[in-house]
Amino acid sequence: MSEDTRNPAEQPDVSVAPEGSAAAPEDIAAQFAAEKERLEAEVASLKDKFLRAFAEADNVRRRAEREVADAKLYGITGFARDVLTVADDFERALAAIDAEAREKAEGTLKTLLDGIDLTARALTQTLTKHGVAKIEAEGSKFDPNLHQAMFEVPNAEIPSGTVVQVVQPGYTIGGRVLRPALVGVSKGGPKATPAEAPAAEG
Repeated sequence: MSEDTRNPAEQPDVSVAPEGSAAAPEDIAAQFAAEKERLEAEVASLKDKFLRAFAEADNVRRRAEREVADAKLYGITGFARDVLTVADDFERALAAIDAEAREKAEGTLKTLLDGIDLTARALTQTLTKHGVAKIEAEGSKFDPNLHQAMFEVPNAEIPSGTVVQVVQPGYTIGGRVLRPALVGVSKGGPKATPAEAPAAEG
């Protein structure tokens, strides 16, 4: 059979594809770039969510630790405040007997006084062990956060606003005021000067 009489179905397909039917390299590159940008944005979003969740979890952990620590430290506040009343009683009992009488005490009285003194010291040590500290008020500048003024004492020689007498000692627990000190404050003296004057320049 000659080539001219060949079945048309057997003729080789030499037709040219329409222009634009195959994706140009530029289009493929643009698609890859867009997909890459989308994936990078998705990764950044997931990373941000992870970091936020991690930070929140860390904040919750820190807050829980702080609450547990506060509960351990301040959970005995009410009890400690009640125990201070007992400490006051011991202090008043010892103050009721002057130093000379205590030196002359003998026998049962001396044993009783020594027992009260030792018990008062042990109580103070126990309070200190649990974070309760006495406020050293006398001679310091009056601080409304730590002291409660009961009366004023005229004194022209002492700077005004100085604690000159402690009626009842105050205490703190973990840095917080458990009970303010009841004090007498001076008046009529010179104004209190700053604790530290700024250094002169040059």
